[in-house]
Amino acid sequence: MQPIFISAGGNTHPSSASWRENLLAFGSGTNIALWNPSLHRGVYALLKGHTKAVNAVELSTIPSKGWITLFSGGADGEIRVWSQKPTEPTSEGARWECTHTLNRTASINALRALPAAGVLVTGSADRRVGVYGLDDYELIQDILLTPKYIPLAVAATVLGNGVVVLAVAGTGTLIQIFTRWGEGGFELKASLKGHEGWIRGLDFYTNGNETLLASGSQDKFIRLWRFKYGERVDGLENKAYELGDGYEVALEALLVGHEDWVYTVKWMDGASEPTLLSASADNSLAVWQADSASGVWVSKTRLGEISVQKGSTTATGSTGGFAIGLWMPDGGSVVSLGRTGSWRKWDFDEESKRWMQAVGVSGHVKEVQDLAWATDGSYLLTTSFDQTTRLFAEWERTSSWHEFARPQIHGYDLICIDALKGHRFVSGAEEKLLRVFNEPRSINALLGRLCGSEAKKELPDAASVPVLGLSNKTVAAEDENGVDPFTETQKVIAELDHPPLEDHLARFTLWPEQEKLYGHGYQISAVAASHDGSLVATACGASTSEHAVVRIYETTGWTEVKPPLAAHSLTITSLAFSQDDQHLLSVGRDRQWAVFKRESPTEYKLLTRNLKGHSRMILDCSWAPKSLGNAFVTAGRNKEVNFWRLDGDKCEMASSLPTPAPVSAIAFRQETDTNGEAFVALGMDTGDVQLVAVDGRLEVKAQISFAASECPSAAITGLRWRPGTSHLAVASDDHSLRIYDTDAANHWS
Repeated sequence: MQPIFISAGGNTHPSSASWRENLLAFGSGTNIALWNPSLHRGVYALLKGHTKAVNAVELSTIPSKGWITLFSGGADGEIRVWSQKPTEPTSEGARWECTHTLNRTASINALRALPAAGVLVTGSADRRVGVYGLDDYELIQDILLTPKYIPLAVAATVLGNGVVVLAVAGTGTLIQIFTRWGEGGFELKASLKGHEGWIRGLDFYTNGNETLLASGSQDKFIRLWRFKYGERVDGLENKAYELGDGYEVALEALLVGHEDWVYTVKWMDGASEPTLLSASADNSLAVWQADSASGVWVSKTRLGEISVQKGSTTATGSTGGFAIGLWMPDGGSVVSLGRTGSWRKWDFDEESKRWMQAVGVSGHVKEVQDLAWATDGSYLLTTSFDQTTRLFAEWERTSSWHEFARPQIHGYDLICIDALKGHRFVSGAEEKLLRVFNEPRSINALLGRLCGSEAKKELPDAASVPVLGLSNKTVAAEDENGVDPFTETQKVIAELDHPPLEDHLARFTLWPEQEKLYGHGYQISAVAASHDGSLVATACGASTSEHAVVRIYETTGWTEVKPPLAAHSLTITSLAFSQDDQHLLSVGRDRQWAVFKRESPTEYKLLTRNLKGHSRMILDCSWAPKSLGNAFVTAGRNKEVNFWRLDGDKCEMASSLPTPAPVSAIAFRQETDTNGEAFVALGMDTGDVQLVAVDGRLEVKAQISFAASECPSAAITGLRWRPGTSHLAVASDDHSLRIYDTDAANHWS
């Protein structure tokens, strides 16, 4: 069962992405994301296997193997070799499988494959460079770097007479040049001096007898080094470094223009003239070429943004710099990755001779903690430890899913969320209060225009975040210079005929904050909104019964309904209203569940509880469809899912289902099939997902497991069914969001 949508933010290690043909592979948490930038679908697969963050990714076409091979290196010290399986084609090409695993003793920071020399070069945090053969992936040479530094970048090429050159640099100011002649090992031949900061990027350009090495550093400069055979190199400095057998290298040019650290430098493949792309922490990409008349290297194009025009936080629209810049193999497009995990993309327009920004991909860069569908199912909201709330919807023109808004950019890690009627939502974070947000008119119009959602007339204006604040404020009518910021925001969003670009998401898609809900003494742990939209139930972290209470707020005046509901002694982990809102269910770390009954429009009272609902903490709960009566399901750390039936003030267990791993998230689909059976989605703390069918007696009739390759690689943190459809949204600790079209009836065995 393949997902129809995957959202995954990129890791910002400069070595963690590579682009070959129609495949851009990048590290996303512990996974490797696969994206075809020429299509609108976005990420179409996540390869899992690493246990820590993926720091290095390399795509290479190895002639002896006949297809692209993917190499990945992680903070877990593993290098994984991934090969395609042509016998199992998919709409996005062949499937991938890990064929070899190479183990180093420390975090991998850099990878470079050189098929012409038959080697794979690795740089790791133990100050070692490993050289492996591409035929059998056996270690050929292990180089301990001296003087002591950690390699952050490696590059390799083959010179005209077959000499293999290896460049290594990192947490020092030197670039070490190693050479290999014939079948021997690499030997250190030169240490290139000049940089005054750590060196983050290295790349070779080779065209015939011309060989250039580009190096990018935290000193804000790029240096170009020319390799020459048989004659003295004319360089900017008198210093020429001898490599032996007639080869020399010297500084060719110093490229000045970036205002902050330079992270990556990449030459355009196959270019007739050397053309360099650089990515910097100053929020820009630069394209460099030598002037045809003077030979002086200049910046021909600059893409991105001018950082001095904004503050330094994402709340003011700053991206935190570009960590990666890559060429499309034919040079017709470039991409960059920023701190928010989003890929920007520019395509070169031949007619206007300009670079035009296009739709990229985006996603969370830390654990996704919760998710909620809009009450009408028109969009999906997610929250994450990356301190953002994001809105995803389907673009009707291409039937592809994209991020359409970033309603909340916060200063605390976000924990939970639920949608309210009237295009609002409430979220809780690692703070004592909850915040309620309203959809602005500009976003409502955008979703209506591109996604076909229902338009709503009475909505607030746009929002902004004060530089020293946490609250999204409705923008003023006009600023002190007479500029109407709402008109600017409305104009920018109104002109879009495609999903917002990263610049729009970070600056123009915030939602105004309507209310703050106070009362809790510790960080928020759970929130649930009633289906009629009149109430919000909340809970916080607790180690005593005094704080382990459910607080209810009415949504008309946003006042708390007192007294709070007491039943638990430890943190409440999940809350859920029944479909008719007549019952409220709570589960907690104290291993018990409690059901509260509605006594009046705003008042609930404890109806019943089970002090030993599970033998270990209860992690999640969900109410069954109303056609099954007053029934619910609970999921515990004890590897059991229990189904309960409520009869008056009595509640008995109807059935119990053992599971292979603790179930961390669970959700009943509210529609039943023609046989009256209901479907329950189970999310394990291993990342596995199952579907279970239960009959009217709450007995399990069938269950299926999603393919392991299509499941997240870490614990499932949230499951939500899209109202009225078979779409299941899955959030995970592996930083990913996935939407599956279960169409479950076709999968039961």
